[in-house]
Amino acid sequence: MITIKEVAELANVSQSTVSRSINGHSSVKESNRQKVFDAIEKLGYRPNSFAQALASSRSNSIGMLVGSLDSPFYGPLMHHTERVIRNHNNHLIVTSGQESYDKEKDSVEFLMNKGVDGLILHSDILSDDELINVVDRKPATVILNRHIPDIEGNCIYLDNEYGGYLATHYILSQGHHYVGCITGQLSKGDSRDRLQGYRAALNKFHIPYNPHYVIEGRFDYQSKDMHIQRLLDRAPEITAIFCQNDNIALSVYDVATERGLAIGKDLSVVGFDNDYRSTHVRPRLTSVNFPVAEMGEQAANCVLAMVQDIPTHKQRPLLPTLIERDSVALRTETPI
Repeated sequence: MITIKEVAELANVSQSTVSRSINGHSSVKESNRQKVFDAIEKLGYRPNSFAQALASSRSNSIGMLVGSLDSPFYGPLMHHTERVIRNHNNHLIVTSGQESYDKEKDSVEFLMNKGVDGLILHSDILSDDELINVVDRKPATVILNRHIPDIEGNCIYLDNEYGGYLATHYILSQGHHYVGCITGQLSKGDSRDRLQGYRAALNKFHIPYNPHYVIEGRFDYQSKDMHIQRLLDRAPEITAIFCQNDNIALSVYDVATERGLAIGKDLSVVGFDNDYRSTHVRPRLTSVNFPVAEMGEQAANCVLAMVQDIPTHKQRPLLPTLIERDSVALRTETPI
């Protein structure tokens, strides 16, 4: 059996440096950490996780709650989070809330009972007070995509209102006056903030808000076509639609095709998230970029620092950017 002493000898470092590297201590120089992990890989050394936990009072695991496991948004978020966690020789345990209050609450309790060292929570349903209570119980907790003033230091979130403003402002700047908006579930703070950004952009262009141009949809794959059909039926003068995520935008592509409308010509579309499909549809989708990789990396680094009681700096809020492609036409006609 390979021992920690043999790892230290091959890496030409002390045994304590090997131990600190394995346990993710920030005091280890990156060059030494890399030598340790190279030696571990070469020798095939496997630390005794039970002994590590007893010695350090840590499980070397982080729990993560996400909305679902099959989303173009949550997949990259989990990937980038886990990459950083694993680079610090920790493991990520992931569970999903599936848009259910009971499942979200049960998932948090499950992770707590697993004895994880820290939590990363992307909760859509638990209340602010409930999340504050979680932080009281487990201070090493990061809340994603929610801004809760009482625990602001634990929150990493996107400026969703600014993202909605960017998308709508761009559409209006291209000469469109009849701009629809298909939201996500309005029970979600993301949706409400992005809708507020849509309204702010209309106000900037002195265009009155028309509630008939807005319809509540869903961020996932359920029943979006029905909402899109209803919006286009009741407001056929609409020439552009701000879709609050790319799932919705791609459904607009499908409905437009069924109706003989050309995207980027008869009907313009802007999405949100800028997921991997945006460049693979034709015309390529203009979308608001959600910095998912940055959010996942920040979440991982922050929770690991919290576990070790190390001060950490977070950019708050994260800022979206508009990725301009081919799905918005330039219009020059005067509105009716």
